[in-house]
Parts: sequence; C-alpha cells; structure tokens
Amino acid sequence: MIGNIVAAIQSVPGSPPLTIDYLVVAGGGGSAVDWSGGSGAGGVRSTVTATGGGGTLETALTLSPSTNYTVTVGAGGAASTNGTVGNDSVFSTITSTGGGLGGKIFVNGGTGGAGGGGGGNDNQLLGTSGGAGTANQGFAGGAGGADTPGAPGQGGGAGGGGGAGVAGTVGTSNAGAGGPGGNGVAVSITGSSVTYGGGGGGGSGYSATTPAGGTGGGGTGGCDTPSTAGTNGTANRGGGGGGAGGGTTGGGSGGSGIVILKYPSIYTISNPGGGLTLSTTTSGSNKITSVTAGTGNVSWA
Repeated sequence: MIGNIVAAIQSVPGSPPLTIDYLVVAGGGGSAVDWSGGSGAGGVRSTVTATGGGGTLETALTLSPSTNYTVTVGAGGAASTNGTVGNDSVFSTITSTGGGLGGKIFVNGGTGGAGGGGGGNDNQLLGTSGGAGTANQGFAGGAGGADTPGAPGQGGGAGGGGGAGVAGTVGTSNAGAGGPGGNGVAVSITGSSVTYGGGGGGGSGYSATTPAGGTGGGGTGGCDTPSTAGTNGTANRGGGGGGAGGGTTGGGSGGSGIVILKYPSIYTISNPGGGLTLSTTTSGSNKITSVTAGTGNVSWA
C-alpha cells in the first residue's frame, strides 16, 4: 500500500522533488580542570540563513522517497581531568564535527568543529595555544594568557573556546581573566531565529571574573577566588563547556547538538527502527522536523 502511494506521488506531474534543507549542529567540547580553556562549539552546517566558520551556505540535498538516511545527534563532551571532544552529528552525507576540548596548564586547546581555548598558566611565561576550528563549521579557540615567573599568586587566564561565528578571545596575562567564548551563528530554518554554536568562556586565574560564554549556548568560565566552576554548554545548541578557574574548580560539559530538516509538506517522515527523538511541525508549504537526540534512520513517503 505504501509503495503504491509513493509511486503515485512520484508520478504526479509537478510533484515537488524531495529536497531537504538542513541544519546539522555537533556536540560542544567538554573542559578540563586547572586553568582550563573554554571548550569549542560543535560545528554548524546549514543551508539556511548562515553556516559556521564564515563559510558559504551548504547545498540542499535531493533525496529519494522510501530510502533510509542516517541521522545522529552528537552528545556534548564530558567535563573531565583532560577535557573531552564533542561528538559529531550526521545527516545523510553531511557531518558536523564535535567541538574541541579546552586545554589546561601545559596543554593546548583541542581541534574540532570550533577549537578549544588554550590553558592559562601559573609561573610560566606563556599560556598554551588555542585549537583550530574546521573550515565552514567554526573558528579557533583563543590562546591562554601568560604569567610572570617569580610572581606567585597571579596566574594567566585561559582562552575562550571558539564559536561557530567568531573565534575565542585570548586570556589576560598576570592575575588575568579568562577570555570570553566566541559567538555562534543565528539560523532561521524553523521560521524563528535561533543562535547555535557558542564557545565556552575560559577559566580565570587569580581573578573573580567569570568570563561569558558565546551566544548560542556557550558555558560561562569559572574562577579561583571565589571558587566558581565553569558551567555546561546548552543542550541542542552545541555550546562548548566553560573552562575551570585556577586551583580546585572544575570545567563544564559541552551541550548536545541538533539536526533540523525542512522539506515539502506533501511528504511524511518516519524513523524506521526507532532510536531518534524527533518532532514535526508544518509551516506553510513545508514541514520541519527537529531531531534532538539519538541515532537511527529517517525515511520519507
């Protein structure tokens, strides 16, 4: 019966092709302990409004009805001793790269969709480098700030995590604040403008500043005095976790990604075999399906 319906749709003169606009956002990175950089945002790839890394818009996909296409929503990276890279998100042939982990003392920020910020330093001339982003997905993390040797109790601030729209900011040297996370990009695929892919704020040295995460779900950086932990990136925005301040504070985990699909309303989507959390709305002549968790297949009839 379903096969007959699909054949009928395909045979109707002027029936619209199954052309899919998409937004694919990966999970943000998770930050480390000990003067850690803000983690990078998950990569953002979009055919509508804006895409990450300052690139040109992606090309919509033309697919076949009654065919399975993979969808995976990447989880955010966990906050841990050394930080954790975010997980990739996938739709068919499109992969967005998970955000880079935030570096720490003597450890550079990690590469990713957007790069993690470099670690701050205590009694070292230089902070560590920020990680690189991925072309057309996100920007680099900022470097960590320096600390003058022989002047204990200062500590350079860590770099902010890179965002989908802007690079992370360099940390301030000598008792310095961490750098703010880079901002994400605003996308209107659902009909409303929502910002995705903000980088996490870098952890501060011996400073009371809690650096802001980038717009689009980036977590706030922590500080040493008073002891304040970095916060998590926002779920389904791909935000990077906020970095840890000096000493005993911890960093934040990355926010999960999201996959949003826009297609002609004559078609109906399904999730053969399950495994995905999704919801669908109708807007004019199109349907919009948001997939917020899981891995599995989608198909249209």
